[in-house]
Amino acid sequence: MLRFERLDRFRVPAWAQDSALALVVTVLQVQGTVAKVDVEPATVIRPLSDLGGLGIALLAVSGLVLVVRRRWPVAVFLATAAASVAYYSLDFPDGPGWIALFVATYTVTALGDGRRFLALVAAVTAVMSVVWLVASADVEPRAAIGWVFFRIGATVMSAALGESVRSRRVIAAEALERAELAERTREEEARARVDEERLRIAREVHDTVAHAIAVINVQAGVTAHVLDRRPDQARTTLEAIERTSARALDEMRTILGVLRDDRDDRAPQPGMADLDELADTAREAGLDLTFERTGADVAVSSAVGGAVYRILQESVTNVIRHAGPTKVAVALRVDDRIVELRVADDGRGVGVGAAVSPEEPGRGLRGMRERCQLLGGDLEAQPTPAGGFQVVARLPLAPGAVVP
Repeated sequence: MLRFERLDRFRVPAWAQDSALALVVTVLQVQGTVAKVDVEPATVIRPLSDLGGLGIALLAVSGLVLVVRRRWPVAVFLATAAASVAYYSLDFPDGPGWIALFVATYTVTALGDGRRFLALVAAVTAVMSVVWLVASADVEPRAAIGWVFFRIGATVMSAALGESVRSRRVIAAEALERAELAERTREEEARARVDEERLRIAREVHDTVAHAIAVINVQAGVTAHVLDRRPDQARTTLEAIERTSARALDEMRTILGVLRDDRDDRAPQPGMADLDELADTAREAGLDLTFERTGADVAVSSAVGGAVYRILQESVTNVIRHAGPTKVAVALRVDDRIVELRVADDGRGVGVGAAVSPEEPGRGLRGMRERCQLLGGDLEAQPTPAGGFQVVARLPLAPGAVVP
C-alpha cells in the first residue's frame, strides 16, 4: 500500500496528460497530412492553404480541443465530428486527420452513462458516414474510398472500446460496493449477535442474582430475629442461605462460562426438572407456596424448560420483594401444544400490584416477556381482583412456533 502511495505522488496530473495528448495529436494530424500531400500531390483536390489555410486550422482545432476532453467529453466529440465533416466536405486532402475524432469518440463513451451516449455517438457517426461517402464520390483513384470505410470502422471500434472500458469500470465499482455492503452486513450481524448474547447473559444474571439476594435477604432477616431465642431455627435458615448462595454461584459460573474458551465442568442450565427445588427454596424464604402440575407427560425442550424455570424464579422473587411472606399458587400445565405457567399471590403485604404494575414494568417483567416472545409465546402480568398479582406465561412446546 505504501508503494502505491509513493507511485501516486509521481503520477502525471490528468490535465497535463491531456495537454500532451492534444499536442501530439495536433502535430500528427497536421504534419502527417502535409507529408502525405508532399508524397502524393496528384491526389490533392483542394490544398490545405486554400480558403485562408482553413484545412490546417480544422486539423489543428480538432486536435487541440482534446485538452478538455475529460471535462466536456460530449462537446469535444461534437467539435471533432463537426471539424471532420467540414474538412472532408470541402475536399481537403485525406490524411491522418481522424486521430482526434477517434480519441474523442473513445472518451465520450468511456466517460458517458452508457445507452444515452452510445445513441449520440451512433447518430453522429451515421451522419458523418453519409457525408464522407458523398464527399468521396469522385475521389481518385477509386481504391482510396477504402479510407472512408476505414474511418467509419475505426470510429465504431473506438466507441466499442470506450463502452467496454466504461462497463468494466461500472462492474468493478458494483463489485466493490457489494463487497463493502457484505462487509457491513457481516459486521452488523456480528454486532447483533453480540448484543443478543449480552442481553441473554444480562437477563440470566439478573434472574439468578435477584432471586438469590431476595431469598438470602429474607432468610438473613429471619436469622437475626430468632438467633438468640431459637438457635435451631437460626441454624436452619443459615443452611438455607448457604444452599441458596451456593446454587446462585453455580448458576453464575454456568452463565459466565460462555465468556471463556474452556469447556470444563459446566453445569447444565436449570429447567423443568428443577422447578420442585425452586419451589422448596421459595418455601424456605417464607412463602406459603403450592405447586400443581397437570397435563400430559411430554418432553419439553431445554429452551422452553429454561424459560419456564426463569419465569417462575422471577415471579417468586417479585413476590418476596414486594409482598413478603404470603400465599402463592403455582400451576403448570403441559399439553401436546403449549406449556402454561400461572403464578398468583394473594397480595397480603406491601402490595405487589402497585409495585410491578404492567403500566410501569420493571426489568423482571420485561425479561420474562422477552423470554416468551423469543420462543413464540406470550406473557400476561396484571393485578387480581382480590388485590394480589398474577403472571401467566404461555410457551409453545416447540421453540419458534406460535402460541394458539
